[in-house]
Amino acid sequence: MSNETSPQDLRIVYMGTPEFAVPSLNILVENGFNVVGVITAPDKPKGRGQKVATSAVKEAALKHGLHIMQPTKLKDPDFQAELRSLKANLQVVVAFRMLPEAVWDMPEIGTFNLHGSLLPQYRGAAPINWAIMNGETETGVTTFFLKHEIDTGHIIFQDKEPIHEADTVGDVYGRLMERGAKLVLKTVQAIAEGKYPQVPQDETGDLKPAPKIFKETCEINWDQATDRVYDFIRGLSPYPAAWTTVNGSQLKIYRTEKVEGRKLGVGEFVTDNKKELLFGTTDGALAVLELQLQGKRRMAIEDFLRGNKL
Repeated sequence: MSNETSPQDLRIVYMGTPEFAVPSLNILVENGFNVVGVITAPDKPKGRGQKVATSAVKEAALKHGLHIMQPTKLKDPDFQAELRSLKANLQVVVAFRMLPEAVWDMPEIGTFNLHGSLLPQYRGAAPINWAIMNGETETGVTTFFLKHEIDTGHIIFQDKEPIHEADTVGDVYGRLMERGAKLVLKTVQAIAEGKYPQVPQDETGDLKPAPKIFKETCEINWDQATDRVYDFIRGLSPYPAAWTTVNGSQLKIYRTEKVEGRKLGVGEFVTDNKKELLFGTTDGALAVLELQLQGKRRMAIEDFLRGNKL
């Protein structure tokens, strides 16, 4: 598509909340783009002290001196009137909530989103987690224009990222956060030049979803192959964390390694109470390397067993 707009004429509203969305905002500001407004989540109490916490994106926007909006409801007429008054012709969304059509359809150029997968694979709320849990060796980031159905709009650009054997979701999240920021910049630059693709997503083939993850679905099912359980644990580490029950207490497991030549009963655990804790799978065993007992801090297995006998 070609409809050139100079960088100075682009008026951008940026929407995002967590740390993942900060590098993309920073890179736009640092490259001289005119971010006329930032929309992020309202401040809310956090932690044991319930101190009011601001989002990572709000903190970044304050440093850049940007206009900040924190609506509780995106359908609120007053919010939409304020948004319209910014006269944005492009909106950029990174790790934000679902938008009503009145919001995403407001700017003349449109609203594009950065998604943490190679669309159309892994549409949904947790694409990085599910790619690792499913044992993928590659993922990536995609920029695409929003439309009615979630994560289905025309693709602008994609960039691939390998998933290594021992990667956790935390590792891949960090790399995609930086790769995504570069893709957001590339996308905005292309839009400013009026030369950017809009490729329909290919709906054929086996499309894997990435639905939201809940605590109850993070329980480890040991009645599976070692590889499957290993991928499940690293795909939930460090957050929200896979867990199992030991002696009536919940045990979060963050890091394991596959053990050759050991056969235990499915879900059975053995320990020397010094430096080893093994759990049985259908075809072998996993050694726990990092864990957290309910009410305790996260620690390496040797430190854990020094203070906790199983």
